[in-house]
Amino acid sequence: MEQYQDRIRKNYNNFTKRQKIIAKYMIDFPKEVAFQTAKQIGQSCGASETTVIRLCYLLEYSGFSELQKEIQTTLLEDTPSTNPLQNFREISHTLKDTDLIQYAIEQDNLYVKSTLEDIDFKQYQKAIEKLINADNRIVLGFRSSYGPASWFMFALNIVVGNTTQYRGEIEDANYLLSTVDENTVVVAISFPRYVQETFSFVKAAKKKGACIIALTDDRLSPIGQYADILFRVIAPAPIPLKGITPTFSLLNLLVTSIAASNHPKVHKHMAGYDQHSGESYSFATKDIEVNLY
Repeated sequence: MEQYQDRIRKNYNNFTKRQKIIAKYMIDFPKEVAFQTAKQIGQSCGASETTVIRLCYLLEYSGFSELQKEIQTTLLEDTPSTNPLQNFREISHTLKDTDLIQYAIEQDNLYVKSTLEDIDFKQYQKAIEKLINADNRIVLGFRSSYGPASWFMFALNIVVGNTTQYRGEIEDANYLLSTVDENTVVVAISFPRYVQETFSFVKAAKKKGACIIALTDDRLSPIGQYADILFRVIAPAPIPLKGITPTFSLLNLLVTSIAASNHPKVHKHMAGYDQHSGESYSFATKDIEVNLY
């Protein structure tokens, strides 16, 4: 069953201006929504009680009470986690050179911790299953997301194979899309400033039945509406700088989980990869040994 955040994310672009404000309020302030009335939420968002209730109907709830009950249940089940930014506000901004290394490490650790704690375990399991069982995998990301996308493509080819990176203009998008079907998984990495080409390719792939896994900074970011599975990278702006460590940590978690699985497809591929690597590069080892003597 889809949670309210996913329903909002997938339908966000179809909402009116007032409905978008209310939907964003529900995402950002779940504790308030859990205990406020529909009228109070409307007043907080500059809208009417009727607009709040209509939004609940659009999200396929029987009414506001059903949505509120789901939010209350979600809050009770969630494990409390520390806000990674709270500690940073308390840290002096006048760092000495000797403190810079420790500050950078602590900062990265907090962003990684917060990003991994935000993962929905069911979505994570689903992502691993989809990535393992897919016949075809396509990874894409542009600008600051190009590096993580390139590494993820390389790593997936080691653990499970059949992974391609879409690199924009230098690729034949039409040919790549012709290989897409319901057994394809597309992993899209997208952060501000969002690149239109990411959405265009993902939108076309989704129409052909591909499963879309998105890594982004906000559930309501433009790529969110296309995602079947969404992972949020938590870091302050600018995300391309502050969010690079948690992004790689999240991707590494997915790769490590695939490699650690007991799936015969993974075992067979990794065994073949090791054997092929040994045969292909054995000459390099011999040359090194000769040079040593």
